[in-house]
Amino acid sequence: MAKDYDPDRIRAIARPAHLPFNINKIGHAVLKVTDVERSVRFYVEVLGFRISDVYPESMMPGGMVFLRCNADHHGVALIGGAAGPSQGAELHHMAFEVSSLDEVIRVRDHLRRHKAQIDFEGRRRAGVQIAVEFRDPDGHRLEVYWGLDQIGSDGVVRPGDEWKGAKSLKEAIEDPVRGQDTSLRDPSLAARL
Repeated sequence: MAKDYDPDRIRAIARPAHLPFNINKIGHAVLKVTDVERSVRFYVEVLGFRISDVYPESMMPGGMVFLRCNADHHGVALIGGAAGPSQGAELHHMAFEVSSLDEVIRVRDHLRRHKAQIDFEGRRRAGVQIAVEFRDPDGHRLEVYWGLDQIGSDGVVRPGDEWKGAKSLKEAIEDPVRGQDTSLRDPSLAARL
């Protein structure tokens, strides 16, 4: 039987001091989908990814498409052949950073126009990022965010008593956390909150 979940015991787990390597970033996620073309259209036409490469079914059963959002060859890859929509049993969600708070509002409005299922908009607690959480056509949970706390070389993280969850973009912008400038570059976007 598994041990009881103990947050203090979990916090005490530390990276070994002398590991001979350092992971730089999460490189990419590969998702199984029920309809490759439908999913590629969503990631490209709705989220703005670009196609880097496409494998025919002879190379990967179901086909495979590599998608990029920056200079990396791919950040997301899609493989056909999923038996049905995602139940979210293994992967809770995948998140994509944007450069400004204005873009979070624009993403939310864009997703609404494309009738994407939006599950949350506002600010989460740990990390205090302001985000929109939504589903792709297969039900995979996705997030577009801005303002994730950065941790310096001192390793100090924002204490939990400074977290402020917000259940709307309006609330997140009007009640910022310490050090988070929620001024909009385009003030006219405030009317869309």
